[in-house]
Amino acid sequence: MSDTAGDELVPYTDRLPIPEVLRPARADVHRETEIAVRPAWVRLHSQLPPTLMWGYNGTVPGPTIEVRRGERVRIAWTNRVPRGSEYPVTAVEVPVRPQGTPPASTEAGRGGVEPDADVAALPAWTVTHLHGAQTGGGNDGWADNAVAEGDAQLSEYPNDHQAVQWWYHDHAMNITRFNVYTGLVGTYLLRDDEEDALRLPCGEREMPLILADRNLDTDEDGRLNGRLLHKTVVVDPKNAETGRPVSLPFTGPFTTVNGVIWPYLEADAAWYRFRLVNASNARIYDLVLLDEEDNPVPGVLHQIGSDGGLLPAPVPVDFDAALPTLTVAPAERMDLLVDLRGLAGRSLRLVNKGVGKPAGVPDPVNNVRYPQVMEFRVRECPEPDAFVLPQVLSGSFRRYEHGQVHHGHRLVVLTPPGTVGGGGHPEIWEMAEVTEGPTAPADGVIQVQGADGTVKTYRRISRTFNDGLGFTVAEGTFEQWSFLNLGGPTHPMHIHLADFQLMGRDAYTVDGFDAKLGGTRKPVAYDATRPVPLAPNERGLKDVFRVPAGQLVRVLGRFDGAYGRFMYHCHLLEHEDMGMMRPFVVAPPEALKFDHAGHGGHGGHTG
Repeated sequence: MSDTAGDELVPYTDRLPIPEVLRPARADVHRETEIAVRPAWVRLHSQLPPTLMWGYNGTVPGPTIEVRRGERVRIAWTNRVPRGSEYPVTAVEVPVRPQGTPPASTEAGRGGVEPDADVAALPAWTVTHLHGAQTGGGNDGWADNAVAEGDAQLSEYPNDHQAVQWWYHDHAMNITRFNVYTGLVGTYLLRDDEEDALRLPCGEREMPLILADRNLDTDEDGRLNGRLLHKTVVVDPKNAETGRPVSLPFTGPFTTVNGVIWPYLEADAAWYRFRLVNASNARIYDLVLLDEEDNPVPGVLHQIGSDGGLLPAPVPVDFDAALPTLTVAPAERMDLLVDLRGLAGRSLRLVNKGVGKPAGVPDPVNNVRYPQVMEFRVRECPEPDAFVLPQVLSGSFRRYEHGQVHHGHRLVVLTPPGTVGGGGHPEIWEMAEVTEGPTAPADGVIQVQGADGTVKTYRRISRTFNDGLGFTVAEGTFEQWSFLNLGGPTHPMHIHLADFQLMGRDAYTVDGFDAKLGGTRKPVAYDATRPVPLAPNERGLKDVFRVPAGQLVRVLGRFDGAYGRFMYHCHLLEHEDMGMMRPFVVAPPEALKFDHAGHGGHGGHTG
């Protein structure tokens, strides 16, 4: 089979599809709207045969759901996949290649490897999570509460939130990576009066851009056959602890936008609003807007919102030192305004400039074979566009002042692949500070030296999803969660229910952590020589936070508006499925006074 099978696809051949808009609000809030998961034959590219996928209401992506603030809606997420239907994903694990060789993940086809029979045998078992929503735990899409063919998941969403772009996707326990890959994604827009007053581009000049990378199988002659291929690279053929292979997260060579590979959009020479979400399993995009000569186009792109809604002011994206690329990790959203008024007759291309590691070492997030994403073909505008970019976007946004907000504190450690007891995979460790008891060096004991030189000792209290509950949060309270990455890939961490603000990124030397021991032999130490400023577009409300190796990322948020059992996890879906996910509970503070289980016993502070 040729390793250039994908080269037969001509970029920018197919028009960008726009998902239908669904407005489920009703006079009777007790009446639900059904959104059904159904099989669908999808044309990913006009040069490909149709691809079997699953879609919400039978489309990939699903409909754009649109509501207004305070419109409470009920949605019946119904599984209408016929019993016994073929699972639409072929999954294979392929060997790692020698250094200097392009990794197999950048190429189409199985390369003669037999498909995984266990994936082929999967039933239609689905549960939908509205990512970002503030709703009770029973409505959130708990991963174990997936439904079988013919059943429905009934969820209620209060929508009492500022204007925002959420998105919905499958969240079934152990198989999220495969179910999302089938096409089970869609976007959800919430409107309010503050957003209306800005008179932002709307109608045909506002649209979602749902990015997702894919791979495809090939026939016996090496031609793309349209079959979805989940191909991952094995880095440990037989892990010593589990006896099972360890693979990198999935990345594929073909970028789809709204379900089409490398589409184009015919756009007027006017302002446009794009609601972008990275719905990929694991790929982090480093996006750049280029002209016909492959030069970056400055001055036309502005970010006006992030995961949790509008930013306080527009952030220009000039592809300069402040924002050299528009970096978006899985599950992150970006509300973008593009000024095309002076570009009539031009063609602009959005490309992924991420590069792999040197010497052919597979990079699970940025290895790129085909950088194409989509093309904008700018035509004359029938009427001049009078829109003026506002200098202030959200007058209601308030930046948290760390020393003025009383809050609890949690430390979560992200371990390197290969740490003892982890089966070769990175893990989430919840930590509790100790003043007596276990001392370093020891398994599960981490010492951290902070910016003031103080060394604190923490012990691991959980490492797997099914370990005892560790974090119980009083509803209405603020908490700072600190994520410390001791080595490995960048993890986009997502916390359900709450909006957060990034309070800081700190560099740490992590060579004191011994993966074979499972603890530190010398403290992990704050590194003042490597300041890490927050990017200008990280200063709004967010629910996904990129945590690179050697960084401690501090986020502060308020857990309000709902009670129940929720989850937080890495949004590299392969990591999530392989254990990088933990539960937490939000409960009334009055009820927690009667708690005798000892969960979540962290006092608040303002430091």
